[in-house]
Amino acid sequence: MKIRTLTCFFDPHQNPFPEMLPHLAAFTNQAAQRLQQAGFDLQTRRLATTPFPLWLGSKNFAEAISLVKEWENRAETSGFAYLSLGCAIPTQPETYDWISPLLSATRNVFVTGLLTTSQGEVDLEAVKRSAHAILLNAPIEANGFANLRFAALANVPAGCPFLPAAYHNPGQPPAYALGFECADAILRIFQQSENLTTARQNLIIELETSASRIRELLASLEERFGIQFYGFDFSTAPYPQDWCSAGAALEQLGISALGGHGSLAAAAFLADSLDRGKWKRTGFNGLMLPVLEDSRLALRGSQGTLKIKDLLLYSTVCGTGLDTVPLPGNCSEQSISALLLDLAALSLRLEKPLTARLMPMPGKQAGEPINFDFEFFSSGSVMALDSGELKGLLAASRVVDIHPR
Repeated sequence: MKIRTLTCFFDPHQNPFPEMLPHLAAFTNQAAQRLQQAGFDLQTRRLATTPFPLWLGSKNFAEAISLVKEWENRAETSGFAYLSLGCAIPTQPETYDWISPLLSATRNVFVTGLLTTSQGEVDLEAVKRSAHAILLNAPIEANGFANLRFAALANVPAGCPFLPAAYHNPGQPPAYALGFECADAILRIFQQSENLTTARQNLIIELETSASRIRELLASLEERFGIQFYGFDFSTAPYPQDWCSAGAALEQLGISALGGHGSLAAAAFLADSLDRGKWKRTGFNGLMLPVLEDSRLALRGSQGTLKIKDLLLYSTVCGTGLDTVPLPGNCSEQSISALLLDLAALSLRLEKPLTARLMPMPGKQAGEPINFDFEFFSSGSVMALDSGELKGLLAASRVVDIHPR
């Protein structure tokens, strides 16, 4: 198990970037040193701001691009691998038009777009604009890689350490959160356990023990630097080899292949186990199933066992939504919009955070193999997206008001 990310959050209005960057860099340097000395492997340090329309909106586009590129370079020099600019917001629909140009002008900058409002509505204009951005992003980099740096968010609060979902609440003081790569620990525990009860108990003990040790290591630093702790996100982030696969961990519970019947029960068991752990929580703390980042998921997707609707189904009992899903390069804006609408409606009805990081593969059709020269992706195949087009009342509406059960 590794710490995938230590993510720092700040509000550029309250804490100007030139002043805050060295302060956060000093904090993360000391935190990384303490973690390493205690045997914890910290992979990356990341930065996240409040939603970018709140602090870029008054600038013209050329000024905004120039500022973001300067921040990206300075963040990288200070030890932060990635910078999240937060969300385009439904109250300013024109800000969704900034997504693709921001990604095109940068290398390590992430952005998101909100699909839902604080009033519990799906904003259909935001859905359509997010779908349009996904298609515009696809040809920016080879193999559709620019969409690795964009996600559509539904009902996702501030404070998630995983990118692209990370953003900060306006007016709040600086904070940080920790996200983990723990699929390997889950798989190991499931392999060594004699029954479900033992598997659950051993998993909770290992995660709680790690959380307790880390709190002891970093609490004094938080006080010294005046940085709040959002919490831990023990979502099942994988690495694209079978020894660190969330899909393999689920299959270890007894299903023959992920996507077949029994998979939902396995997903519910793992999510329920994570829910029972006692640690300060932020983000998802759920079953993360990023198709291209997980060797077993990529394999089952290639075999046709695992489908996009299966991933949506598992999101009803756990999960972070749809992550690194390879789509046909010729999929339409209408079909992506329909998929985003399903995800957003699900998030509101079940009152849970969900994301969609969808990756149309330029020039590729459903079922075609895809290979990547990228350490964190597994080879796979393009997944079929059922055609869909919003018509009638849904197409004519501005918002869809959905209350939780």
